[in-house]
Amino acid sequence: MDFRLTARQEELRDSARALTEFITKYELDCEENNGLPPQAHTEIRDAVLDSGLQAVNMPVEWGGAGLSILEQVTVQAELGRLTGALWDMVWRPANALSFCTPEQRERYLVPVIRGQRRDCYAVSEPEAGSDPQSLRTTATRTGDGDWVLNGEKWFVTVGDHADFMIVLAAAGEERAPTLFLVDKDTPGIEMTRVPRWMHTFVYEHPEFTFTDVRVPGDAVLGEVGTGYDITRSWFTEERLMIAARTIGAAERALELARDWAVERRQFGSPIADFQLIQGMLADCAVDIAVNRAYTHQVAWEVDEGALDRKTLHAKAAIAKLSASEASGRVIDRCLQIFGGRGYDRSYPVERLYRELRVDRIWEGTSEIQRLIIAGELVKRGTGVLHMPSAV
Repeated sequence: MDFRLTARQEELRDSARALTEFITKYELDCEENNGLPPQAHTEIRDAVLDSGLQAVNMPVEWGGAGLSILEQVTVQAELGRLTGALWDMVWRPANALSFCTPEQRERYLVPVIRGQRRDCYAVSEPEAGSDPQSLRTTATRTGDGDWVLNGEKWFVTVGDHADFMIVLAAAGEERAPTLFLVDKDTPGIEMTRVPRWMHTFVYEHPEFTFTDVRVPGDAVLGEVGTGYDITRSWFTEERLMIAARTIGAAERALELARDWAVERRQFGSPIADFQLIQGMLADCAVDIAVNRAYTHQVAWEVDEGALDRKTLHAKAAIAKLSASEASGRVIDRCLQIFGGRGYDRSYPVERLYRELRVDRIWEGTSEIQRLIIAGELVKRGTGVLHMPSAV
């Protein structure tokens, strides 16, 4: 095994780092104003397009960057250094959009890849969070072949900025879980509430209601009944991206805390001379190094295609669980090293402290990840711990 970055991966890392440094200048504005003005959105969109890092998860022939999973992880680790969730401005269309028909692709996906449209994923509901099968939003077939959607969706990330939605609904009398492409300006859709969250996020996570929302028969994404399968495939990759981003955030926090510890003097010497501070720095380095290595391993395994879907699903759960919790520990230590300054919102470590907390909740809570991992162990043994063999 060769763990060195290829020349291509180094190039991508450097491009992502340069883009990250450009976007970093918007961090304080985003924090102080709970978002960015339209001009900033335009400037960042243009910078993303110039970098060639738009739609890294979509094929080149559709206009995306066409990166492998490991290459995407390399990019996301750099973008994860940004506060205000500005990493989300380097858009990755929902993987579900790869199931578009050619006509849907031209109407929805290609404009997203070009930065002309934005999608949002409407899955969670008041009674369907960790348990998506408690789905209550319905899709009823009409006599002329259209569908009528009724229900409520919560936590619709980017819902304020997006102009179309990917909506999960129980379709027909069989209540088959199905995804629908729905333009946000369709009559009957109402954004009912925009909560203020613990973190600062450049986009919002609004709540929506759907009241007799009529969409055409060709609004189905994939096939009727495939909504859960498409969403699960997205979760596997997105959990790896969360692992990568949290590791990048933790590394930035450690860099800042290390520099602060070397420069900050108390009791006549730098606080880096104190063993309690040294212990925190060392523990941070261990958490970052181990989780980065495992996340890269699983990303490589996905690209190799040598493992079955269920094993990869469990390995991605391990990566997400471990990296998100380890990064939370890192940020907590780094804020402590900064002392009172670490509690100041103008310092990145404070913002990272608030923002990384959600990574143990969204795209599957830590508890759900543990259930996935334990289920794999109970049903199929410890194979989830093994590396694939050379053929």
